[in-house]
Amino acid sequence: MNKLKYLAAVAIGIACLGLQHAKADVFTSDLGHGNPDLSGFTGPYGTVTITLVNSTTATVTFTSNTVGGNTYLFGDGSAVALNVNATSFSVSGVSATGPNSQPVLAYTINTLTGIQVDGLGTFNLVFDDVATPNGFQTAASSVSFTLTNISGTWGSAGAVLAFNGAGYDAAAHIFVTLNGGTTNTGFTGYAGETGGNIVPDGGTTVMLLGVALGALGMVRRYLAS
Repeated sequence: MNKLKYLAAVAIGIACLGLQHAKADVFTSDLGHGNPDLSGFTGPYGTVTITLVNSTTATVTFTSNTVGGNTYLFGDGSAVALNVNATSFSVSGVSATGPNSQPVLAYTINTLTGIQVDGLGTFNLVFDDVATPNGFQTAASSVSFTLTNISGTWGSAGAVLAFNGAGYDAAAHIFVTLNGGTTNTGFTGYAGETGGNIVPDGGTTVMLLGVALGALGMVRRYLAS
């Protein structure tokens, strides 16, 4: 009987572990809607990726895009912005990389009235590049950080952000560059997201579920022998 209890506990543990690791909760959103200053350049200008670590923690990554020879970078005032779905939250682990020199980002949280980002409404989290000099010289190709929900929980990666009054939940100040971000064209503008999608886990859930059920079957056959 003790052996039975032990093997059952091991099997259940394997099954639960498999199901836990099978969950892939990632939400991606394209910065595809440019304001009139970007009307001559084809988007999407970048991608926002939200990964839910647990019910109160999510990682965020803004990644620049290259379309038709133009590399779009994030920089200057309102370099990147989010409308976080929480009445109170904190930011940590901010990092940014750029093709020319390291950006220096400072962020502002305003959950009461929000912060205006040119033509795209208000956002409650805005990052500014405060390097000297800033602008193209320190524009970023990637910005990442961690969000912690202090006021509640998130049920999914797609619930981490909320649309503002203008219908956007993410935005960025775009610098249009050439040669992989090393040549400035002098054109800048702002872009917002155009909707998102849950990233599929590529069959991982099915595979791990099969492993877990297989382990349970092996235990059952062992006990029956």
